[in-house]
Amino acid sequence: MGFRETIAIIEKTTAAKIGKRQAEELAYHSASNFNDFYHQQQAQSKQLQDTGEIVVISADGKSIVVRISDLPGNTQKRPLGSSKKLNKRLTKGEKHNAKRMATVASLYTINSFVLTPQQIVNPSDEDRKINRLRLIGKGVWASLAKEPEKAISGAFDEAIFRDRNEHKPFCALVYGNEKQLSLLKKFAKKHNLNFTLFLDIIHVIEYLWKAAFVFYSQTSTQAEALVSKRLQLILEGKSSSVPPVMRRSATLSKLTPQERKPVDTCARYLVNNTKYLKYDDYLKAGFPIPTGVIEGACRHLIKDRMDITGARSTIRGAEAVLPLGSLYISGDWDEYWQFHLQQEHKPNHLALYSSGIFLSKPVLKARCSTTPIPLPIPI
Repeated sequence: MGFRETIAIIEKTTAAKIGKRQAEELAYHSASNFNDFYHQQQAQSKQLQDTGEIVVISADGKSIVVRISDLPGNTQKRPLGSSKKLNKRLTKGEKHNAKRMATVASLYTINSFVLTPQQIVNPSDEDRKINRLRLIGKGVWASLAKEPEKAISGAFDEAIFRDRNEHKPFCALVYGNEKQLSLLKKFAKKHNLNFTLFLDIIHVIEYLWKAAFVFYSQTSTQAEALVSKRLQLILEGKSSSVPPVMRRSATLSKLTPQERKPVDTCARYLVNNTKYLKYDDYLKAGFPIPTGVIEGACRHLIKDRMDITGARSTIRGAEAVLPLGSLYISGDWDEYWQFHLQQEHKPNHLALYSSGIFLSKPVLKARCSTTPIPLPIPI
């Protein structure tokens, strides 16, 4: 929901009318205690009563269109310095704005749930009736201004706090970004965690589908059968056998380099990430192998709110909207708002009282000086 829609709802449900700038300022101010809220929870040892057997961390990135004036100096020069080919419209590849990558991190715990490759690829009617385990204590963090290292570090700090020296197994699901992989390894080593890192199976499946569509139409059952066959091999821990077969099929079909590009991309993705594709071990350990949580967070936080047609964000605006959305998705909104109101109460009310006596602004100003002043009148 944008600021204009928020204003319309306020005017419809109340007698108040506010401007767009006021709505933006309210959002900035409302998000000001986000970090303090989670720091206070950790300081007061507000531990979840119910936690799962496995701690799961996942991270992803999503680009946001920002105003050119909000880009860093070097990045800003590229869109400003590019010459337009036409005066009255943009041509292919030209844009009014530029994008900046936001980092989204999620954390939750879950109980072990053992599945077999066959139950995933070709589930029976009985398999479909199995109740999947619920996520426990889901938390989401997102930032556009902070470096990915800080966003992922915050998720690790919360994960360590939730583990409370129980030495639970940690696992991280990613989609193969080298920067995120290196950061996850760095923090796992820093905290000396029992840590397993692997690729989100949903991303792997998407690569398989794109490669299959090179040979068959998008509505073909043959494409579906091909994806199922290759997915079965990957889930059985035989991912290294899939790329050679894919490449050989493309060669025998005498495809052009452009036509076979999805096949080569998929094969390269599997080869480069072989050590993160040991799904036979992950399934036996009961680890969750899809990252539906982080995908949903990226969609709700960024795509539905900031990726609408014509939307342009400022860094400051994004840093207000993303934390507020994260609080809502994490289920912490009500508790955060009470904390926020308490923080607002201190400077706006408690600072104006002394032992139950109201201090007017002139009195406060005089107290700050060295000149003695008469005591205020009790009210």
